[in-house]
Amino acid sequence: MCLPKSSIRVLVVDDYEPWRRFLRLTLLVSEKLEVIGEIFDGLEAVQKTQELQPDLILLDIGLPNLNGIEVARRIREVSPKSKILFVSEIRDRDIAEEALRTGAGGYVVKSDAASDLLPAVEAVLQGKQFVSSRLAGHGPPSPNEHESTGNGPHRKQLVAPISIHSVDVAPHHEVGFYSDDRFLLEDLAQFVSAALKRGSGAIIVATESHRNNLLPRLRAQDLDIAVAIEQGRYIPLDAADTLTALMVNGMPDPARFLKCLGDLIVIVTKAAKGQQGRVAVFGECVHLLWAQGNAKAAVQFEKLGNQLANRYDVDILCGYSLGSVQGGMNSHIFQRICSEHSAVHSR
Repeated sequence: MCLPKSSIRVLVVDDYEPWRRFLRLTLLVSEKLEVIGEIFDGLEAVQKTQELQPDLILLDIGLPNLNGIEVARRIREVSPKSKILFVSEIRDRDIAEEALRTGAGGYVVKSDAASDLLPAVEAVLQGKQFVSSRLAGHGPPSPNEHESTGNGPHRKQLVAPISIHSVDVAPHHEVGFYSDDRFLLEDLAQFVSAALKRGSGAIIVATESHRNNLLPRLRAQDLDIAVAIEQGRYIPLDAADTLTALMVNGMPDPARFLKCLGDLIVIVTKAAKGQQGRVAVFGECVHLLWAQGNAKAAVQFEKLGNQLANRYDVDILCGYSLGSVQGGMNSHIFQRICSEHSAVHSR
């Protein structure tokens, strides 16, 4: 994204918490975008805008106490420099036009947000107007119709709705995107301790710093990791070394991947002696691949993770440390990675 160098302060206004979480997660891929507040009430949105003077407001229409269009009109009075981008599931063109007449810079249909949100944010911040393709015209544009330049509305080609998950996603394959290592370690400690406390085991494929910093958090939960390692219920591996062993010509080798990790899962399962609960597998190889610029290999790794989870019925958590890589994650790659998981978390 071609955003200004200074941080962009964003206020999210939507009355549905899971949707606010999705917006926050999507914005997280750019290090220049900072969510400074989340509001679910229309009147409070006006008050908070006057107090915070955000650079950008993502605004729903259906809000308690005051609808989004009226919110936008009042925001124009209390914070005239704040840019507004409507994000709503309402697809009525008359309503969209009324929303834009408030001075808002764009209108994104929620069903298209996976592909449209970040381009819309970029356009609005540049003083351009963005309208989701299904509202931009009465049908798909001609092959020669391109996004406009200058200050005219962007009209994107109509695309098929994007599914959140791919058809082969395993039911227990989750991903976390973390802005700070402490959040990653907190989630990882909870993930591992839950498996060990129920008598199962864990395989941790992580960087040296994360492996070392995880140990005191596990010990603080009264877990004897030395005993778990001796029993074969806790196997810590170095992510870089594991990656080297599994890669061939810049891509993960499926046979090596499934055999290496599959054999480890069998070892941990036997060590747990038939205790209830799935083995927990945490992996950072995907983060290393993405950080190296090999996003294609990272996505392939995630696909193989689905095969592994389906074959062995394990719990898999993949971790991406967004705060450690400048520039954030490309929205297309972010979408592809999310599509390979049964659940997505961000902190």
